Amino acid sequence: MQTLAAILEDDPEPIASLNARLPAPFCWIVDRCLSKDPEERYASTRDLARDLAALREHLLEAPAERSGAPPATLPVPRTRFVGREKERSALRALLERPDVRIVSLTGFGGIGKTRLALQVAEDMSAVFSAGVSFVPLDSARDADQMVAAICRTLGVRETAGQTLRDSLKDHVAATARVPMLLVLDNFEQLLAEAATVADLVASGRKIKVVVTSRSPLHIYGEHEFPVPPLALPDLHALPSLEQLTQYESVALFLQRAQAIKPDFALTTENAAAIAEICARLDGLPLALELAAARIKLLTPAAMQSRLEKRLTLLTGGSLDLPARQRTLRGAIEWSYDLLNEDEQKLFGRLAVFVGGCTLEAVEAVCNAKSDLAVDALDGMASMVDKSLMRQVDGDGEEPRFVMLGTIREYALERLTASGDEPITRRAHAAYCLVMAEEVGSADSGVEPSDWLARCDREQENFRAALDWLCRTDGAAWGLRLGAALFQFWERREYITEGREWLTRLLDLPGAAPRDKVRARADFAAGVLAGAQRDYDAAAVFLAESLEINRETDDKWAAAVSLNALAVTALDRRDVAGARSLSEQNLAVWRELGDRAAVARSLSNLASVVKEQGDYPLARSLYDEALGIFREIGDPTAAARVLNKQGDAAREQGATAEARELYEQSLATFREFGDRWGTGLSLADLGNLARERGDLAAATTLYKDSLRIFQDLDYKRGVAQILENLACAAADLGEARRALALAGSAAALRHSLGTPLGPSDQAKLEASLESARRGLARSEGASAWMKGWTTPLEKTVEAALGPDAALSA
Repeated sequence: MQTLAAILEDDPEPIASLNARLPAPFCWIVDRCLSKDPEERYASTRDLARDLAALREHLLEAPAERSGAPPATLPVPRTRFVGREKERSALRALLERPDVRIVSLTGFGGIGKTRLALQVAEDMSAVFSAGVSFVPLDSARDADQMVAAICRTLGVRETAGQTLRDSLKDHVAATARVPMLLVLDNFEQLLAEAATVADLVASGRKIKVVVTSRSPLHIYGEHEFPVPPLALPDLHALPSLEQLTQYESVALFLQRAQAIKPDFALTTENAAAIAEICARLDGLPLALELAAARIKLLTPAAMQSRLEKRLTLLTGGSLDLPARQRTLRGAIEWSYDLLNEDEQKLFGRLAVFVGGCTLEAVEAVCNAKSDLAVDALDGMASMVDKSLMRQVDGDGEEPRFVMLGTIREYALERLTASGDEPITRRAHAAYCLVMAEEVGSADSGVEPSDWLARCDREQENFRAALDWLCRTDGAAWGLRLGAALFQFWERREYITEGREWLTRLLDLPGAAPRDKVRARADFAAGVLAGAQRDYDAAAVFLAESLEINRETDDKWAAAVSLNALAVTALDRRDVAGARSLSEQNLAVWRELGDRAAVARSLSNLASVVKEQGDYPLARSLYDEALGIFREIGDPTAAARVLNKQGDAAREQGATAEARELYEQSLATFREFGDRWGTGLSLADLGNLARERGDLAAATTLYKDSLRIFQDLDYKRGVAQILENLACAAADLGEARRALALAGSAAALRHSLGTPLGPSDQAKLEASLESARRGLARSEGASAWMKGWTTPLEKTVEAALGPDAALSA
């Protein structure tokens, strides 16, 4: 009888709450099928089939053409492209063919595959309206690392309950219904994973992939494009000097030599030597560049003599080595041999850095055994001079030194052969740990924004250190590093990545001891899980953190864990549990005598009490918190309490009071330069204006908030404001605009892996109901999908423009 009653009376749980990845139009169809009201259900399966067919058409077919192509994510060339007009034209023609989906540029290592691919991608960027993206794979060694590299380039993040690979396929399926080009560079070490590329291409109907590799991928539909060496002059019949400069190999050598020595020129005296150098190096661009880099010290004739001694290394080598190593290895080894013994040690140890390093990092990592006689500055100058490293000057920052991926591969071989790899990698991990902990600590004197910027620059090094610590069960250091990077992951919204690293570290055998290090990592993992609305996992992590902190008698950390557990309980609508935890939290802070923490705890408890409907007690608690913040001189914290008081007044219908409180909060945030708080207050004022029917004022306030969040790169805030603008558009009767904005916000949350909570999602759905009713189902689905597939930058640009632009 209970089952029968539920069938007749209980509304089913919305399908979107069970699988957030489902397209919203599909959820509408399912909800209509399950409606309790027969009038709302489909009259026939024919009607249902019609809507499903329309939905399928909108999911698979290309939407209306976008205005302009997204910017191409291609590295900026450091030098002018030389020659290869024939190859450029042929490759463009191949990519323009509709039946060509995968093109593999093959040839020797250092032959110029990457540069040709980049040049043609730049030439054709306007053709691919969904974007042109370049993915360096030199550090990837398996399919997972390759997928991760592609996702980083495309801005794809793993969502809760879905693998990163599936997230990438979904992204390609949603994005590449208009032409899209993906350049996968240095694929040769991933040939066993070629099927992954085929699957990726199958995911999007109009995606094309250009792969640079030593060998073809041998997958169905692949078009191989062999890249030849640069054109060489005939040594037996040298042309005139003017004609000699037209040969691609000679032109490249001259260009690079003149970059090193501006007064260098092709002359009658050196023409024969230069032509022979180009020929001896087989027209390989990287080998030519390495040779030209020595022009400051060696004349062409002297260089020619040195190359003669290295001929077997440059053109032949051992037959059991791959082709790339029989050519590029020789070019690199020639420069390597110019280093003295200490410089060679330094060169190998530099291989542990990924994404570059500073001089400080070199000093800390590369002399762990105190066995380097060369000064770090002199050693790096030698590396740069010999083209084994390149220097990249930052905007007012300490210069960074970057090693090309192919050279780093050789350096890793030297490091492994020397037996120094374990100690060097350990030193690298130690440096990353110290940098993350000391520079990121509250008393370091480094501004939070500067610390975040430094983490941005060192992110690949952090990843390499974490990976090594995970592979070697370095749990103690790994958990410390993960906990130190928690704020970076949270602020930069690398929620999924941070949670994955922490989970992996916590599962290591060496992470078993229940100490303070594990407690901090548990806390970080719990907060990130909560941000993804995975409340069960969050509660487990945070509960263990609390238990360990109590076991170790760390009352301060226990209070922090209690607060996070209270927030999680409130988010999952366990209001009674949240109140109990908040009261415990407040008691601990009162015992510790931390006035600021007591004030924060009072404010949090007030928010819980407010949810229980006890507004008088909530106001009393807010007033007490406000008084403490003012007493200790923390105006922005006081402004946050004022904002929460405004929320309470608004919920009680005291609109005028709520507006006054919001405006007081906003004025304080602006006075003290708190842009994050300013954006939130503007959004609250916008909500208040919308509720009283002043949609013009609401829209203006939302736009002001959106500009701030966009400038701060706070993507969850951007998603929130897009949702607010969608609700305002629905109230204005602009149904298509409302659903498009909501679709864009949903796509952004999907990419971040941070969906709306159930109650917030229900409020949004209710606000958009009028927009859905105002359109046919197929029109609503089309508007939503247009928002979902439009690049975020274009959506924000339109949202900040005139209303006419938003309605287009």
